[in-house]
Amino acid sequence: MNTVSSGERTYPTDAQGFLKNASDWDEEFAEAMAPLVGIQAGLTPRHWEVLRFIRDEYRKGGECPLVFTTCRAKGLNLRELESLFPAGYLRGACRLAGVTYRDRFVDFYGEKSTVAPAPLETAPGTAPPSGKTYRVDPLGFLVDPGDWDEEYAANKAREMKLPGGLAAEHLRVLRYLRGRFQETGIVPTVIECCKANGLELEGLERLFPDGYHRGAVKLAGLCVRAGTDG
Repeated sequence: MNTVSSGERTYPTDAQGFLKNASDWDEEFAEAMAPLVGIQAGLTPRHWEVLRFIRDEYRKGGECPLVFTTCRAKGLNLRELESLFPAGYLRGACRLAGVTYRDRFVDFYGEKSTVAPAPLETAPGTAPPSGKTYRVDPLGFLVDPGDWDEEYAANKAREMKLPGGLAAEHLRVLRYLRGRFQETGIVPTVIECCKANGLELEGLERLFPDGYHRGAVKLAGLCVRAGTDG
């Protein structure tokens, strides 16, 4: 079993170092975890502002707040987010706060096990939809990243009610995520994604209002799961 220890207390974690039970969190957990996510000099008041906001939003809303919500509320731009949490929002700030996008009091996403493509309009001369069925987990993430194709992304975008559907700028981000994952086996952080695609957080939010992991990463057929990537 994976654990993090502080003093006499031991905290069970998953293979990625995320707290298994969000209710086990306390400040000692965050302090013990900080060096493991690249914060060697200890947590500053600015770090604690962010962590307490994430915890408060989780308690009030029942799920981990989006990176856009946290950064807007705490006045963080991409550069300060990277300076404070070099491991990223999910694998840095949220990990220290003891919650992830998988944690929720209420299952807002339903219990779907498969996604069958809805009919797509096709331009003259293009191939019709394949009619594939894609296996997804209870949170709507593709089970096997190898099953992904752009038809999946288009149908998932419709299911998620992405305003205007997928455009070329969406696909540029999704192809970047797919390419990096194929090269490294790791889902890029939101910081890496924005920098590689010349985006600020506001631009990413405009493209993927459901969030980075719950929007862009999901549409790319990827997911940060215990034991699968960093």
